[in-house]
Amino acid sequence: MGEFIYIPIIFFGLIILISSFFVVKQQTSAIVERFGKFQSVRHSGLQLKIPLVDRIAGKLSLKIQQLDVIIETKTLDDVFVRLKVSVQYKVIRDKVYDAFYKLDYPHDQITSYVFDVVRAEVPKMKLDDVFVRKDDVAIAVKAELNDAMAEYGYDIIKTLVTDIDPDAQVKAAMNRINAADREKTAAQFEGDAARILIVEKAKAEAESKRLQGQGIADQRREIARGLEESVEVLNKVGINSQEASALIVVTQHYDTLQSIGQETNSNLILLPNSPQAGSQMLNDMVASFTASNQIGEAMKNAKNKKIEE
Repeated sequence: MGEFIYIPIIFFGLIILISSFFVVKQQTSAIVERFGKFQSVRHSGLQLKIPLVDRIAGKLSLKIQQLDVIIETKTLDDVFVRLKVSVQYKVIRDKVYDAFYKLDYPHDQITSYVFDVVRAEVPKMKLDDVFVRKDDVAIAVKAELNDAMAEYGYDIIKTLVTDIDPDAQVKAAMNRINAADREKTAAQFEGDAARILIVEKAKAEAESKRLQGQGIADQRREIARGLEESVEVLNKVGINSQEASALIVVTQHYDTLQSIGQETNSNLILLPNSPQAGSQMLNDMVASFTASNQIGEAMKNAKNKKIEE
């Protein structure tokens, strides 16, 4: 019967013994108090405390934490803008006591400092400068928080301005300005492209005309060479140059009539084809050549006379 009396005592002793041990997770610190007074800071691992005397007052994470703060303020050019500032912070390992006992609500404290700094810096900038110099705002927030929160055992790792959101009407106006600027640039490029196309087309046409003129000149040169040879052949049989030229013209006239007659799809062309018309054409050609020769001789004589004077 006496053995059963010791069973509750043993059981109670085991409970007290087990409660003397506790585990602190990695990257965590535990605050141990003895009768309500700070006793020690325990870090990760298996820890021992006095049962019924010591108690765990609380635990603090030593991991990097992030607090997102949304602030609405006004810029120098009177534009209301909403900023999102992300503050990354952690408890300093050697200052767990300060972090636990000196500050009840660290989030509220950090938020107050962020509001204070942002509302002091942003009103000095225009809206465009806020976008360009957002890193300056983040640096100012970090500097202010480091000075203030180090006393309470918190280290500010990084501050980031992660979002800048102007009023909807302002954003629409900015988009219109951007679109108009891009349309202006596109119009300039299109104008330059059209100008280059016109210039290149004109150059191509000029080159085409030059080559066409060169071809016509070569063609006429060959025709003239052929006529010259024909006249030389006719001169050998006693036909003078004027008669030879007229004969060649008449021959080309009838060759043209023959060529037109052989084409089934040729257009209608009315030309004189009677023998009298050929004779008249020959006489006209001879008369024209004679007149041109006389004019040429007169001009040559006048030129020689002028040189002699």
